[in-house]
Amino acid sequence: MELQKNRIAIVAPSENAYSETFIQTQKEGLKGEVFYYYGGKLPKYLENHGPLLSSFTSLVNKLKRFFKVSSFNAKEEAFMKSLKRNRIQVVLAQYGPTASCILKLCKHINIPLVVHFHGYDASIKSVLEQYNNYTNVFQYASKIIAVSKEMQDKLVNIGCPKNKIVYNPCAASSEFAKVTPKFLKKQFVTIGRFTNKKAPYYTILAFKKVVELHPDALLIMAGEGTLLNTCKNLVSFYKLENNVRFIGVISSQDYMGLLEESLALAQHSITASNGDMEGTPVAILEASAAGLPIVSTFHAGISDVVLNEQTGLLCEEHNVISMSKNMLRLIEDVSLAKTLGAAGKLRIHKQFSLEIHLNKLQEVLESSII
Repeated sequence: MELQKNRIAIVAPSENAYSETFIQTQKEGLKGEVFYYYGGKLPKYLENHGPLLSSFTSLVNKLKRFFKVSSFNAKEEAFMKSLKRNRIQVVLAQYGPTASCILKLCKHINIPLVVHFHGYDASIKSVLEQYNNYTNVFQYASKIIAVSKEMQDKLVNIGCPKNKIVYNPCAASSEFAKVTPKFLKKQFVTIGRFTNKKAPYYTILAFKKVVELHPDALLIMAGEGTLLNTCKNLVSFYKLENNVRFIGVISSQDYMGLLEESLALAQHSITASNGDMEGTPVAILEASAAGLPIVSTFHAGISDVVLNEQTGLLCEEHNVISMSKNMLRLIEDVSLAKTLGAAGKLRIHKQFSLEIHLNKLQEVLESSII
């Protein structure tokens, strides 16, 4: 099949969420013509083209439904019309709920569907119940992409045929490989949404014990989310304002700058009470690609990427004392930090590069085209 004939639709809830850099890399890196649909689980917009639904389409749909010619609503009709008009050959749905919402539309116009699971969509109990464990999605989809080995097992356990699952972790932009850490500061960095599964409060509590021995140590926390104020209150309570800095949402360029001047990335990911789990966190892939060691937990896809005592230091979930000891080991042995970071950089290049990720995704999409 000639690459120029590939016409791929990527469908995702958000236009350009700061926590979804993996989607941006797929949009830019896939071969063929990529059409990006966004604006909810049932998309409302096509990037660079605007709204899918026009007043004329809405009026026509009302007439069709009045005369019982169509069972689809106006938004569904508009999406299918756009897919047909753009001669889409395969749809890549980002997240399970998105796939569930567009499933009947892809099926109706006979377009292959590939579903990319990422974390919450394969783990939160209420989500799995709401979408009936994706039974119909698994039946129709050509392939199901899992970003961690634990996610593979979870998908099989809820009914996905094993032969449909493709293990393909997200990847860091190749720009991160150009970063050269200096290891001159007692500085840890963490980046991402302040949510329960990332447990940023545990990272702060672990770091508190570091500050007791190293009053000049720094923790830079980037991102936003529902637990941000809680974490700020925790820092105030323990009088860590001079040691912990909250810098909000930052660009990839700013993140690379932080990685260059930091000692390690720290992230205490856990399984939340509602079942929510990580996939394979892109921030960890990026930091490791840059040459920083990872201080984290044995959680989901993290332990697929980070080898304990080889490219980072991992501990069990909720074990704040152990995480604190791992942070102290790097502060007190910078040569260890350099060794772990260098090994991580090489591992990402060999096994988790953007090229590997995109090639596998390309292969999955092309093999699904009818």
